[in-house]
Amino acid sequence: MVSGDAKPAVTEALRAAILAGEYAPRQRLIEADLCERFSTSRFILRSSLADLAGQGLVEFQRNKGARVREISLAEAIEITEVRILLEGLLAARAAERVTKSDAAMLRKLIREMRTAVDRSELLAYSDLNARLHGAIRDIAAHETASRLLRELRGQTVRHQFSLSLVPGRPSVSLPQHEAIVAAITAREPRNAEQAMHRHLRSVIEAFRALAVAASPPVRA
Repeated sequence: MVSGDAKPAVTEALRAAILAGEYAPRQRLIEADLCERFSTSRFILRSSLADLAGQGLVEFQRNKGARVREISLAEAIEITEVRILLEGLLAARAAERVTKSDAAMLRKLIREMRTAVDRSELLAYSDLNARLHGAIRDIAAHETASRLLRELRGQTVRHQFSLSLVPGRPSVSLPQHEAIVAAITAREPRNAEQAMHRHLRSVIEAFRALAVAASPPVRA
């Protein structure tokens, strides 16, 4: 529940609910229900829905209102292609700005990710993965790139979550994350950028494999 009618709070609360999967792709967003849940007015809610539409999470249908926008795997691949450029930039910038405390925090996240893989804790690994990318964005301190990435990652969160649950996928991505962190903590911008590029290209290939697996079989 959100107290008061502060639009940023309502927008963020609804965004978090969508990203957490509380509202499924293509599910209608009923204004009366949302107003009650978030203790807000229709005016504030509609403004929040418009903001989320701008972020690619909500879409408006004529005469039907708002619903959660469904992101296809093809679009998720395109978004990840854009992420390669932005996150490569941030990895390089993080390598230039990293402090000793930052490096210790990144290494701790990697240790926790390794433990999650060893214990086959896929949900924990998925959460740590997101935290690591977020930490790199914070270290880089590039406001525009971080804002764009927040929106892009939000649009693909459902597919990223599905990907994290693919058997064996964490074991593939863990060494990639280790390489990214090693380059950042060694203050090697070019290597950090390249390591991030390799990781996200691997994500694209994994998305493509998911798309093939989801395609109906071709009858001879």
